[in-house]
Amino acid sequence: MFKEMRKSNRELTESHGITILEQGEYGILSTLGENGYCYGVPLSYVYHDNAIYFHGALEGNKVDNLLLNNKISFTVVGKTEVLPGSFSTKYESVIAFGKAIEIHEEEKIQGLKELILKYSKDFLESGMEYIKRASDKTKVFKIEIDKISAKGRTN
Repeated sequence: MFKEMRKSNRELTESHGITILEQGEYGILSTLGENGYCYGVPLSYVYHDNAIYFHGALEGNKVDNLLLNNKISFTVVGKTEVLPGSFSTKYESVIAFGKAIEIHEEEKIQGLKELILKYSKDFLESGMEYIKRASDKTKVFKIEIDKISAKGRTN
C-alpha cells in the first residue's frame, strides 16, 4: 500500500516520528479537492492517544475536501539546520498517513482541551470557558493514523 523509502539510510524509527509529532508547532494537512488538485494547509494540531487532532471553520476548502475524500497526509518538520559549506541540511520530518474524521460531543471537547493544553496550558480555565462559548462555531477532526514515515539527516 505504501512505497518503501527511497533513501532508507535516512529513515527514522516510528517512535522518533511520534516524538516529532509531539514536539511540532504546526503541520501541513494535505487533502485532495474535487478539481483533482492537492491542497496543503498549515494548521495547529495536537498528537494525543495515537491520533492527531485539529480544528477549523465550519466550511471551506479543507472541510469540502475531507467530505469528498477523508484520506490525508499530515507533515511536520522538526529540527533543521542549513549546512552551507556542504550544500545540505540537517533535518527531521514525519509524514502521517490516515483518515480524518469529524468528532463530536465529549471527544470534540477533549480534542479542543488537548489543543489548549499544548498551546495555552497556563490558560486552561479560561480556555475551557472559551470552548463552552465557541465550540459550536468550529469543527474538530481526528486523524486515525494508518502509517507514520519519518526521515532525517543528523550529520
